[in-house]
Amino acid sequence: MRKDYISWEDYFMAIASLSAMRSKDPVTQVGACIVDRDHKIVSVGYNGMPYGTEDISANWSKDGKWEDTKYPYVCHAELNAILNSPRSVKGCIIYVTHHPCNECAKAIVQSGISEVIFNNDKEGKESDVAKIILDNANIKVKKHRADFKNIGIRL
Repeated sequence: MRKDYISWEDYFMAIASLSAMRSKDPVTQVGACIVDRDHKIVSVGYNGMPYGTEDISANWSKDGKWEDTKYPYVCHAELNAILNSPRSVKGCIIYVTHHPCNECAKAIVQSGISEVIFNNDKEGKESDVAKIILDNANIKVKKHRADFKNIGIRL
């Protein structure tokens, strides 16, 4: 029997990472993969503009007047994965390439997701508040510890 196969956590984090590659954001690509307790993928998402609004912030600016930046327009990977799901995500685990922000933490709590596994920690007030929100809602949060640092895919 093979012993070099990847763990469920590495598998689902790799899918979240692959989803992030769909993002058109030139600076930060974030992906999410929602999985039920039977290890079945329920939904995926990545950060991007809402449907039909691709040209709102074509330059993906981070600087300038707030309404001229990407921030008021971009839908985060976690929210997209929740909204893309064809069924309830209650009791599911969400694998995310970056720690959720406060807005995504609220969506995670409201949707009934029970666990967050993230790969990269974010610093800042949004992440600090997200940690408080998730903790207060008794949602398990853990940093992913990869068994495999690189997973190759040949197409």
